[in-house]
Amino acid sequence: MTDNPPRDVWLDESPRLDDQGLAHLQVKLGGLHCSFCVSTIEKALTRRDGVESVAVSLAHSEGLVGYDPDRIAPSGIVRTLRDIGYVVRDPRKVRGYEEEEAELREERGRFLAGAGFTVATLILMSFSWFGNPLTLTWAGERFLLGPWLILGLALATMFVAARPILKMAWASVRRGILNQHVLLEAGAFGGLIGGLLGLFVAPETFPPGDFLSVAVFISTYHLLSGYASTLVRTRSSQAVQRLLELQPDTAHLLRDGAEIEIGVDEVEVGDQVRVRPGERVPLDGRVVSGFSTVDEAMVTGEPIPDEKAEGAEVIGGSVNETGTLVVEVTKVGEDSFLAQVARHIERARALKPGIIQLLDRILKFYVPAVLVIAAAAIVVWTVGPVLGGGSPEVATAIFAMLAVLVMGYPCALGMATPLAMMRGGGMAAEQGILMRSGEAFQVFGDIQRVLLDKTGTITAGKPSVVRIITAGDPDEVLAMAAAAEQSSEHPLGRAVVTAAFDKALSVAAAEDFFSHTGQGVTATVGGEPVLVGKPDWIAAAGVPVDSFIAERRSMEDAAHTVVAVAAGGHLLGLIGIADEIKPDAREGIERLRLAGIVPVMVTGDNERTAREIGRAHV
Repeated sequence: MTDNPPRDVWLDESPRLDDQGLAHLQVKLGGLHCSFCVSTIEKALTRRDGVESVAVSLAHSEGLVGYDPDRIAPSGIVRTLRDIGYVVRDPRKVRGYEEEEAELREERGRFLAGAGFTVATLILMSFSWFGNPLTLTWAGERFLLGPWLILGLALATMFVAARPILKMAWASVRRGILNQHVLLEAGAFGGLIGGLLGLFVAPETFPPGDFLSVAVFISTYHLLSGYASTLVRTRSSQAVQRLLELQPDTAHLLRDGAEIEIGVDEVEVGDQVRVRPGERVPLDGRVVSGFSTVDEAMVTGEPIPDEKAEGAEVIGGSVNETGTLVVEVTKVGEDSFLAQVARHIERARALKPGIIQLLDRILKFYVPAVLVIAAAAIVVWTVGPVLGGGSPEVATAIFAMLAVLVMGYPCALGMATPLAMMRGGGMAAEQGILMRSGEAFQVFGDIQRVLLDKTGTITAGKPSVVRIITAGDPDEVLAMAAAAEQSSEHPLGRAVVTAAFDKALSVAAAEDFFSHTGQGVTATVGGEPVLVGKPDWIAAAGVPVDSFIAERRSMEDAAHTVVAVAAGGHLLGLIGIADEIKPDAREGIERLRLAGIVPVMVTGDNERTAREIGRAHV
């Protein structure tokens, strides 16, 4: 478990209140192993005055606490969490790969140490099982060596390898919370006490090796459960981290006629920043000067970048494609688009599905029941024989108690459902499916309607040449357009060049290239002036474009972006560019329908494009 920072600056921020006047504290948690950890946290926090609601996600190591800021401060909530043995981190500071791997190595090291002690214990016990106990002869006396070595292994396992578990169990007992840590330590100390009785009091009644091995085995099992849960969480999807990484770390701030580079955290609302081609927009804002195309696919999913001129809104994290923009910042910090999306996802992931809530309610009574049954086992084998006129079976009573504590150890129950969900989420992520919350697993079997995003799901997610209209050879028109567009950075121009290269066409060199922002390009190819761009722009240049008017309307009705190609003052043809439908999209939709699920397409594109794509799947 890593050390906590001495001071949490993020807790000093003014809380946001909901409609009920409650604030919500989102935290990252370290040290969660199973649903009993979740129950421990919920019990500890709900006992604090001012805490109204607690939701903890084992799958994502996150917690969401609703509280009254007039009755309790965020620092008090965090202090409670740390008092019961859990690590608390700022939810906005997504841990990097190195930190996650360091925690995994720490858990793996503890487990491997416990596993080594367990193997050594098994080897020592095997000597007794085969009738050859290890002995040491001293001054003519033979002493059993095996039990003393196992005692050392038990102490090393409990107080060294599993020391964090002991600390968490003690913290829980102090607060009157019975959880899996308490149950584990009860079984481990029961085995330790039984072994000590065998070593120093009654070795025939209490076989010391058998008792002491209990402490080693169940402690190692808990270390295994901790390592397994950490491993699954570390290897799971990092959707929020990837989202937040879209925002650059620095911005080019314009101040007093100069340009300085500062951290994004230092930018304030009203500041103006310059965004050059190829850079990400640092923060949400409004364009005050410049013209460019901006790739906002991470928001809209649309493959064709949006043109941005003065007055247009831009979103932090989107990619500036062609021109330089000066942007006035309108939102920073938690108000930015990326931060809001990340916050909603984090809160959704902290909520638990109904099946986990049911499991938590069961586990709330499980540990007390196991402890009561263990105590009852002692009573039955001590008081029972006395009432029947016999002698108390102390050894049997202790054995029965240990059997209940060991067999009743609940971490497998508390881990099974959450780990299954985590593994399922990881497998889904490998297929490109992101599970926003655990609730999704529970409702999968009841799904009747599926919403499919058009771009990237039904379509390929990038512009491609889909149609060429010309009176001559289509390849000649495509080659001419590609020659003029070779130096263009516009995505439509790149789509034309890519199509020509895919067909292995011979593309001539161009001279005098010039890009007309938002309209098209001009160049000289083979000594002849060539124009490639919007039909209306080419018409304004004096080139008649009515020869293919019917075909143009047909392409526009099919939601194609129409690019005209002219050379020597004559229209050569029209090129239709669109986001092509994936080859396997129709099959996937048909399989959904056969399964009784109604597919519905959603898109941020225009209605005409949406209807055209929809008709292709009817």
